[in-house]
Amino acid sequence: MPVWAQVNEEIHRMTEMLSGMQRDDGSWRFCFENGILTDAYLIIVLRTLELPHEELIQQLHARIISKQEKNGAWKVYADEEDGNLDTTVYAYYALLFAGYSSKTDETMEKAAQFIRSKGGLGQVKNLLTQAFLAATGQSPWPATLRIPLEFLLLPASSPISFFDFSNYARIHFVPILLMVSLKSPLRTKATPDLSNLSNNDYTGSPLRHHPVKESKETTPELYRLFDEIHNGIKHLASLPGQLHKQAIKYAEQYMLERIESNGTLFSYASSTLLMMMALAMLGYDKHHPVMTAALRGLLSMMWYSDAHTITEVHLQNSPSTIWDTALLSYALQQAGTSPDHAAIRQSVHYLRHRQHTKKGDWSIHAPYTVPGGWGFSESNTINPDVDDTTAALRAIHGTALRDPAYQDAWNRGLNWVLSMQNRDGGWPAFEKGITNKLLAKLPVDGASAAAIDPSTADLTGRTLEFLGATAGLDMRHRFIRRGTDWLLENQEADGSWFGRWGICYIYGTWSALTGLMAVKADPELPAVRKAVDWLLSIQNDDGGWGESCTSDCLERYVPLGASTPSQTAWALDALTAVHPKPLPAMERGLEQLLLQLHKDDWTTRYPTGAGLPGSFYTHYHSYRHIWPLIALTQYRKKYQTL
Repeated sequence: MPVWAQVNEEIHRMTEMLSGMQRDDGSWRFCFENGILTDAYLIIVLRTLELPHEELIQQLHARIISKQEKNGAWKVYADEEDGNLDTTVYAYYALLFAGYSSKTDETMEKAAQFIRSKGGLGQVKNLLTQAFLAATGQSPWPATLRIPLEFLLLPASSPISFFDFSNYARIHFVPILLMVSLKSPLRTKATPDLSNLSNNDYTGSPLRHHPVKESKETTPELYRLFDEIHNGIKHLASLPGQLHKQAIKYAEQYMLERIESNGTLFSYASSTLLMMMALAMLGYDKHHPVMTAALRGLLSMMWYSDAHTITEVHLQNSPSTIWDTALLSYALQQAGTSPDHAAIRQSVHYLRHRQHTKKGDWSIHAPYTVPGGWGFSESNTINPDVDDTTAALRAIHGTALRDPAYQDAWNRGLNWVLSMQNRDGGWPAFEKGITNKLLAKLPVDGASAAAIDPSTADLTGRTLEFLGATAGLDMRHRFIRRGTDWLLENQEADGSWFGRWGICYIYGTWSALTGLMAVKADPELPAVRKAVDWLLSIQNDDGGWGESCTSDCLERYVPLGASTPSQTAWALDALTAVHPKPLPAMERGLEQLLLQLHKDDWTTRYPTGAGLPGSFYTHYHSYRHIWPLIALTQYRKKYQTL
């Protein structure tokens, strides 16, 4: 079959298939799969709080044990070398807690041996895993978490305040710091004993009055950070005992005020589970309305799929309904589906009614901005982000041109996006001005990625792409030039860009190139030519592209050794944006992408969404549809008539 006939056939097939997958409310719902982290944490919480959901615990147990490697370990992604210590620890703990595995099982003995070979519990680095272990009495609270709870009381105007952290860090830090301060581990008769995994080299003595241990991580900047925290607390006008009570009450209220209508904290499973543990330490009964609502919200986030006639259950950390619906509505419209088509009308109606109308913490740094963003999850009403907002605006644009109600939504959304631009010219994910690099020095695993919310190449590039391709803006606008300048100043030496929320250099480079071209940057710019050369240099022999999650950990490009649908689509789309005519390499990429649309193996399930380096990656079940459809459509629009 000639290639254009095949391209047109695939676009038509995908359009029909995706239209048929739409729900009655206008949304699309695909699994947001995050490995086994949330599944394991849920078992730990259900057993610790003695909540009777036996069938669910059995199903979660089955899913976790099905992911174990032959050497006894668990991995975060398929090509991770050997195994992952943190993942293996929480998998082992959850399986024992569930009660359907025992230490003497051969598979569990292998897991324990792997854990001990990596240094035992004392070498666990993931903050959340450390928190669940300490909260259930399995290990001491790490010294790095012994930040005084009174820190929460420092006003936003302080040299260092709690609101200098990213919202993702804040919403997890509050229940953790509260539990640290309460010092009352939650244990039951069913709590497993993990002493067989412990080592004895833990030293919890603080460094001077600082809540950190002396280590290679202890820098003058870190001393200064904790000095400023302690000095700020000293200036709070209250007696120490009263101050601590105030801090406990503040932490409690901070969580309660950010509970969404479905009962979850900020729409994240991970923070909700921590909240339930913290409230239990405060004395909340497991039948308290807040606790029952939180559990109900978690259960609403479960994904049930039939795998070989066996129902597999997974707790999504934050269902991607808004993200998937916005991108799929946009992709279908780009492929030729009219805004008047029922599928598009329903999807934009759904999206318009999920636009935020309330101010959230983002307004601390943008107090005069009217709410107008969108969040990632359906239940999210106070935590919008730039990427979801531009995705929703892409989807409603065609309708907004004709309908005043949608035009108002468009204007508020566009205004919100523009107000989030950082002083350096780039765009963050959630909040402007969360750029204090000192906080990224905290000796907590993942702090450099999660503690702050700086401008990134993927957010800046995708925002520019939206502003150029959809909003019709270009380099004549100063804020556009500032964004392009940020990208050009933050290009890697090899020509790539690092992407924060996708894997990784392919994702960032695609975002940057499509953004630059959409706002009419010169395709002959040295930076653009260098990026194109880099993309061509990493093309696989089969014509596709694939990058390992290891890139995210090592902060350098690491090839996957195979091609994935989303990464091939990103690379092809980036090259399409730059070149007036297709290169032979692009034609090979197109052929491979067409083949991948009909594959179903580990490469089509490989996680290409990024969360926390080395510990949290996402396999978006929607990505094998969204990005190939967009890439094929853009390729056809630009080249079919040549």
